[in-house]
Amino acid sequence: MELVRIEELTKVYGEGESEVRALDGVSFSIEKGEFLAVIGPSGSGKSTLLHALGGVDRPTSGRILMNGQDVYAQNDEQLAVFRRREVGLIYQFYNLIPVLTVEENMTLPVLLDGRKVNQARLEELLHVLDLADRRLYLPNQLSGGQQQRVSIGRALMNAPSIVLADEPTGNLDSKNSQEIVELLKYSNKTYGQTLVIITHDENIALQADRIIAIEDGRIVRDEKIRR
Repeated sequence: MELVRIEELTKVYGEGESEVRALDGVSFSIEKGEFLAVIGPSGSGKSTLLHALGGVDRPTSGRILMNGQDVYAQNDEQLAVFRRREVGLIYQFYNLIPVLTVEENMTLPVLLDGRKVNQARLEELLHVLDLADRRLYLPNQLSGGQQQRVSIGRALMNAPSIVLADEPTGNLDSKNSQEIVELLKYSNKTYGQTLVIITHDENIALQADRIIAIEDGRIVRDEKIRR
């Protein structure tokens, strides 16, 4: 079942001689429950694509449909609700609030949305992420791998339609990197979470169901991984 359809997506920054075409007529779809890896050199448009998918950066032209809804037909207030409820974002630099505990960081999107925390889901995520005994720790009391686990928990707390991870292992050593990838794969399989990872790491990309390669804002390769 199709979750996302991207139609002729274009994003242009600047104008005239300083114009940069970060995305140039990109079109593809993502199936519900799919694990998609997006690869490409620096400046190829990978992160721009991720931010457009997440409702963070309006495209210059083209459409993104999620569950049949035109994401950017919404106003800014509606987009903010869409980001909180439908999208889980995971970044390379964690983006945790330093004065909030593990538990508070994980539940922040739910509270910002004015909803009650699903305590059973919180306890399950703390257990799965091996953070139960650190729930009252602050980010500066955690290792890099543990901080990234918190950011994963925060992304999953609202049970979003899609999880978008931008170089989620970029700051981690190889052991922690693989553990983070395994956790994301676990959420993909266990919760049926649709997962899109931006990565430079070919080994991570090969663990996905499908790889899309981008160069100069265009798709140059789109292939399913055979196992």
